[in-house]
Amino acid sequence: MKLLISNDDGIYALGIRTLANTLAEAGHDVTVVCPDRERSATGHGLTLHDPIRAEVMTEIFHSTIQAWACSGTPSDCVKLALWALLDSPPDLVLSGINHGSNLGTDVLYSGTVSAAMEGVIEGIPSVAFSLTSFASKEFQPAADFACSLVQQLEKQPFPELMLLNVNVPAVPPDEIKQAIVTRQGVRRYTDVFEKRTDPRGKNYYWLAGELLEDIDDPDVPNDVPTDVQANRDNYITITPLHYNLTSPLGLKNMQKWTQGFSRMAGNS
Repeated sequence: MKLLISNDDGIYALGIRTLANTLAEAGHDVTVVCPDRERSATGHGLTLHDPIRAEVMTEIFHSTIQAWACSGTPSDCVKLALWALLDSPPDLVLSGINHGSNLGTDVLYSGTVSAAMEGVIEGIPSVAFSLTSFASKEFQPAADFACSLVQQLEKQPFPELMLLNVNVPAVPPDEIKQAIVTRQGVRRYTDVFEKRTDPRGKNYYWLAGELLEDIDDPDVPNDVPTDVQANRDNYITITPLHYNLTSPLGLKNMQKWTQGFSRMAGNS
C-alpha cells in the first residue's frame, strides 16, 4: 500500500522511525512528512501567516523511504504532502507512533490525532498510533501491530471514511491481552498554572494539572468499554473517530426550541 506517515514528535523521534521502517520492510511504499521538531499538543492548528518550509531528509529512515522535515504543524505536514509533495494520493495516512497516550478527550489537543484527522478531512482513511508511556522506548510491539492492521485494512478497507485512534499499552508483549474496539472516554484534569519567576525577575506561568481519570459520558451507551479503561487493563484500543462534532442529543432537544428562536427573531 502507498502510505503517508506523519507525527507530532518530530522527524528524529524513535516512534516514527520504528513505524516507517517496519512498514517499509514489509514492502509498503512509505513517505514521511513530519515536523522538523516536536509539535505536541498543537491540536489541529494550521500555519497561515508564515511560510512553510520542507527539507528532504536522508539517512534517517529505511533506504526506500522518501522523507521531508516540515517547519509547520502536524496538520500542515499532511496537507502539504497531499497537495504539494506527493505525486498521487496515498491509500492511508498514518500518524505516530506517539510517545505517550492519546486517550479519551485528549484527542482534541493531540497533534498526532490531528495529523491523521487531516487525512480524513481530505478524504483518505487514517490511523493514529500511540504508545501509552512517556518513559518506554519499546515502540516495536506497536509498530508490529500497526503492520498487521495495515495488512488487514488492505484486505478489508474501512466501511466508511473514518479515523482509527489506536493506543498500545507500554507493557511487555506477552502482557498485552488483545486488540479491541472501544469508545472514546472522557478525561478531565484539574488545571493548575504554577506561577514562577525567571532569572530576570519576570513572572511566567507553567501549566500543570492532575488527571481526574476516566469519567463516563452519560450520552454514550456503556455496553462498549472506553479506551481509557480498556488500555488500563492492557488492551490495545481501537477507537473509530470522525470530524463531525454535532451532538445528536443536542440536535434532537434543540429542535424543540425552534419556536422560541422565531419569537426572538421577531417572527411571532
